Amino acid sequence: MDDFVHNKLTQWDLSELIQTFKEQHIDKEALYELDDQTIAELIPIVGTRLKFKKRLKLLLEEQNTTDPETSESSVQCKWAFDEEAVFAQVCPSPNKANDKGKRRLDLQGESSQGQSPARKRPREDIQGSYTEEVILSDVKNIMRCVRQKLPNQDDKLNKFLKNSIKHLETDKREVVGVFGRTGAGKSSLINAVIGVKDLLPSGDISACTSVMIRVEANMHNPKYEAEIEFITKEEWKEELWTLFNFLGDNEDKEEDADDQDSFKKLSELYGEEWRNKSPENLMDKKYFRKIPEFLQSKSKILTSDTAKELSAKCVKYTRSESKEEDAKDVKRWYWPLVKCVTFRVPKNGLLQHVTLVDLPGNGDRNKSRDRMWKRVVGSCSTVWIVAEINRAASEKEPWEILEESCSLMGNGGECRQIHFICTKSDNIGGSDDQSAAGVRAQILKRNKQAKIKVMAEFSKLKEVKKHFSVEYFKVFTVSSEEFLRRKNLDRDDTEIPSLQEFLQDLNEWHSETLNYVSGAHGILSLIQGASSREGADIKTTVCKGLEEKLSLELDKVREPMGKTLMAFEKCLSEGVDKSKSSCDKVLKSVLYPTKKGGAFHRILKCVVENGGIHKPKKGKSININMKLTSCLTDSIDEEFKKTFPNEGNSGPFNGVINAFSLGTKKLMNKECENVKLQLTFLKTEEVKMKTKLNKLIRERKKTIYSSLTTTIEETMKECYDRAKEIRGEGMLKNMRETIEMHVHGSKNVMFVQAKDAMKKQLRDLMLEIQEKLDSTMLESIELSLKTDGVSIPDVSVELEMVKNYYNELTECPDDDAILCID
Repeated sequence: MDDFVHNKLTQWDLSELIQTFKEQHIDKEALYELDDQTIAELIPIVGTRLKFKKRLKLLLEEQNTTDPETSESSVQCKWAFDEEAVFAQVCPSPNKANDKGKRRLDLQGESSQGQSPARKRPREDIQGSYTEEVILSDVKNIMRCVRQKLPNQDDKLNKFLKNSIKHLETDKREVVGVFGRTGAGKSSLINAVIGVKDLLPSGDISACTSVMIRVEANMHNPKYEAEIEFITKEEWKEELWTLFNFLGDNEDKEEDADDQDSFKKLSELYGEEWRNKSPENLMDKKYFRKIPEFLQSKSKILTSDTAKELSAKCVKYTRSESKEEDAKDVKRWYWPLVKCVTFRVPKNGLLQHVTLVDLPGNGDRNKSRDRMWKRVVGSCSTVWIVAEINRAASEKEPWEILEESCSLMGNGGECRQIHFICTKSDNIGGSDDQSAAGVRAQILKRNKQAKIKVMAEFSKLKEVKKHFSVEYFKVFTVSSEEFLRRKNLDRDDTEIPSLQEFLQDLNEWHSETLNYVSGAHGILSLIQGASSREGADIKTTVCKGLEEKLSLELDKVREPMGKTLMAFEKCLSEGVDKSKSSCDKVLKSVLYPTKKGGAFHRILKCVVENGGIHKPKKGKSININMKLTSCLTDSIDEEFKKTFPNEGNSGPFNGVINAFSLGTKKLMNKECENVKLQLTFLKTEEVKMKTKLNKLIRERKKTIYSSLTTTIEETMKECYDRAKEIRGEGMLKNMRETIEMHVHGSKNVMFVQAKDAMKKQLRDLMLEIQEKLDSTMLESIELSLKTDGVSIPDVSVELEMVKNYYNELTECPDDDAILCID
């Protein structure tokens, strides 16, 4: 490899390829001769390959412009560049065009809710010699220089400008949650989709279902990295006490799945020593010498040059005991102490703004892990439910996961769509026709049948459909094995490219570059507008008009919010009445189950010790608090979904936030030419304000929705504390009576309290939204049209450069730049 290739790879931010190109003797001449097949062999990672092809195309086009003779053969013969061919690895076949359009509409819907300025085309379509990475770097340098040019004064305008430049960078990440039982093919699926074969162990290695696995991009260095987050010492001490108490009460230890799980945790961490020790003895530091980070309440960081090496290092933190090669020297397994492991893949384009999370099915008995599980499930914008194709429709576990988690993902979260992924579609067993065409036909036929059956099963789930419409539920039939070896199926047949394209779309609509450049454009418009003394009269006129318009727009926001509050009052009042009349029956269904047998006293003991909740190793969870709250949540589910939709384009509160506008676009005429820059700034501030408000609403709606259950939990805590102290003969009877008497005595109060708590949180959110809109936009009007910027520097050159970049990113003509923000 010569200096030319070395420098180009560095310039293109692809330095991780330098060693490979060096080993393969790729010099300048060879670089120009590369074809698609050779590039695919050199660069197996899809995201990196796409970046390289884009940059090489631009280089060839530049060479063709400057020296047609030398480049003609390269461009026309050796690499006949086809835009569709570049994306064949990640785009679906033509017959999936409608699905692709629908996915983009879904993502644009999120963008329309204030996530980012409007993008007129995908990132890869930007023409010219500048890539987004170069644009972002240039604009960041420009804004650093502008910040240094600002006077060292403490007035309001200077403070605002410096603070705004400092906080231009944002990193909005989309979370995709992946559910599915061990052996369903989750690890193989994730490895195939992100293009890293050996990152997550698959096959015969037994996964630990307690540990949450996150996979994201490492955009800072070319290493594979794992961050291991432990539970705290106090949490493990509490869990040890619970485990020992739980085991001590069971005479039939070997028969119970929960006990088996407890035995496994203790034996894999301590060997057989735990059997003769007390919980206090097992907290001795000698057991944790190899993981000092646990004792120090720190995360452990592991790094490697390859995914396979990193996976081997992590096996003791993510896997149960195994006979696999990577695990043969492991003496202690630390997964019982691990809360989450984050794998970071170097420079992976599909993960740049996306995090994939392999989630345990129904949370965890450990409170810390369960809190994290709920937080992550609530933050998922998409959920992948993974099941083997031969039992996808009939297997209970994936559907139970969906039913138990739907409220956390839907009204209690921000999930916009659910993908049910049927794996191992190539496993069809014996067949009379073993030809490639015959096998392919059989696979595709079963895939079609599987999709019909899964959709039919989804249509039966009434509770789930309260939160998710059918059009936002999609079924994929995938084969990770066929995607890699292509024996019987084309790549598109495996549907892995469709999932890759989906992740690519998530990245596209959260462009870090566009967000930064848009913000910079607004700030520079304010600076340049403030430095001009022209148009004093028009400033006064426009300012007065904008303040009047703001008042009218705030009235448009207040009115529907008032109607929403009245609608919730009606729904909640009905829910309170139903809760009072049905709570005894609901409670009986939990306390007197038909099939629990004589061991139910142990289960109920776990329930009261864990605040009304029990998550068994197998089967459905028990949650008394949610059962008691069910009539209240049922009463408001429909209204809540309408008020805070995850799906579609309308936005919260019937779209009033998204519809809010000062009308700056209409003011962009010749009469207002002298305040055009100020109006540009105001429009970008308006977009930024709506983005912040939508983010605030998205987070607060989760708390508002869960407030019903939280209030009931607080009311029930007293009786759980009394019940868990009950011992001896008649324990089950006494625990039941304690809970029943408390509910009977509290029902006339606690449901009303839950209603009032939700209404208060709703009212507080509405008032905060109105106040933020009013104060923020008034301040922006004042800064742009009432502030004397005599000491502000001239930034006309910088503004022109950033404006050109902004126009390039949004494909807008110069005079219409402000319109593109709409």
